[in-house]
Amino acid sequence: MNRLSLNQWTTRRWSLADAVEGCVRHEIPAIGVWRQQLHECGLDRAVKLVADSGLRVSSLCRGGFLTEGTALDDNRRAIDEAAELGAPCLVMVVGGLPGVPAGETPAAGFSRDLPAARERVAEALAVLAPYAGERGVRLALEPLHPMYCADRAVISTLGQAVDLAEAFPVEQVGVVVDTFHVWWDPQVFEQIARAGRRIASYQVCDWLQPLPADVLLGRGMMGDGVIDFGPLTAAVEAAGYRGDIEVEIFNADIWAADPDEVLTTMKDRYRTLVR
Repeated sequence: MNRLSLNQWTTRRWSLADAVEGCVRHEIPAIGVWRQQLHECGLDRAVKLVADSGLRVSSLCRGGFLTEGTALDDNRRAIDEAAELGAPCLVMVVGGLPGVPAGETPAAGFSRDLPAARERVAEALAVLAPYAGERGVRLALEPLHPMYCADRAVISTLGQAVDLAEAFPVEQVGVVVDTFHVWWDPQVFEQIARAGRRIASYQVCDWLQPLPADVLLGRGMMGDGVIDFGPLTAAVEAAGYRGDIEVEIFNADIWAADPDEVLTTMKDRYRTLVR
């Protein structure tokens, strides 16, 4: 269990202090922090909470949305926060088509130019990657399932993420392997091997079938869906990844459940299905 990490969104109704205490209570050695709860807590207090607990910070979620014109300043702030927390990477959800807000109706005059949106991502990374590298933080590009291409991530495959990352030093830009987003990809094992040292984060949860009406909440506890975790974990290990393994679940029923019970189940499923 020494590589298990609780991504905070799995226990969304817990504050950062609650999540830190929960990890300590359940002997989970690492935590993936979300900026929303970080800001509610305050950065200085959060840094002290984590340091006093002895937990590792596996990642800070999230930066990105690079296809919008206002992204650079907020991402610089996120990089600074990750550095203060001691997070090795900032997870980057790169953004959808310009003018298409996440989960909302497209604005009037939104752009349908998908190649141009992807070029915006590359241009923003060229600015942010050196800034992150100077602060010891790696930008971790997370490809999202294609159903999120319009509003959340114009990078849909691990191969696309590696293509972008390879333009930068490995210590500046890496990739996220998230089982929910990549399990379906017929090239996933080839691209995991290709990513190698570029793998900055490995996140796990299951793909529920059928998906709920809000597909953002279609992530399930490992074992409640259709993903075969063993081969994916083995491939990530074979590629050389030795970092923490985050459980990140967006699910209304799990959010409503007793968080301590969620962590008990999470540990059991991680032990039997992921490792």
